[in-house]
Amino acid sequence: MRCLFAVATLSMLAASPVFASRVAIEVVDPAGKPIPDAVVTLAPNAGTPSRTTVPETRYVDQKDETFIPYVTALRVGDRVVFRNSDITRHHVYSFSALEKFEYMLAPGESSAPLEMKHAGNAAVGCNIHDYMLTYLYVTKDPEMAVTDAKGRATLDGLAAGQYTAHAWHPQLRPGITLPIQGVTLVEGTPGTLRFVLALLPNPRGPMDREHIGY
Repeated sequence: MRCLFAVATLSMLAASPVFASRVAIEVVDPAGKPIPDAVVTLAPNAGTPSRTTVPETRYVDQKDETFIPYVTALRVGDRVVFRNSDITRHHVYSFSALEKFEYMLAPGESSAPLEMKHAGNAAVGCNIHDYMLTYLYVTKDPEMAVTDAKGRATLDGLAAGQYTAHAWHPQLRPGITLPIQGVTLVEGTPGTLRFVLALLPNPRGPMDREHIGY
């Protein structure tokens, strides 16, 4: 029995995907300035194991008349909840092709969870405060990350193999083909991705104080 158990265990280990440590991501503009709030997603190529994901619920807050975060990345099947942490009423809405919705939220209230059924992106505003703006980006890719204030992000625990990476930002020119890169991950060796994006001016008004510059 012990021998049979050992053989079965070895077979299971051999069938399991080998995982690399991480992918380091950097997104900058043509002048080398870091770009925060860029979404980078990875899709495994044929022959590369894909990690199983479970639906998650993500939150977009409203505080100081600002949506936080500016960009929320979700997978198809994830849900999003809008919270009002202000002392004023907000009217959250979107007329996008991805999802049409509206929530009137009193101070302290949260919306019902909204399931993202399709891939795409949506601009979300406040019908009371026109300068408030946030974006939802929904992907079918199993791996995703959003860059921080330094234009950096990491993805951990990916299977070794070949991937196709896409980058997106709400200030990319409409209709542009998303930048694409290939990356090969080797067991135990960190990979790197660097995207250079040319962005349009920041569409948010002066009251949106979460970011300065972009």
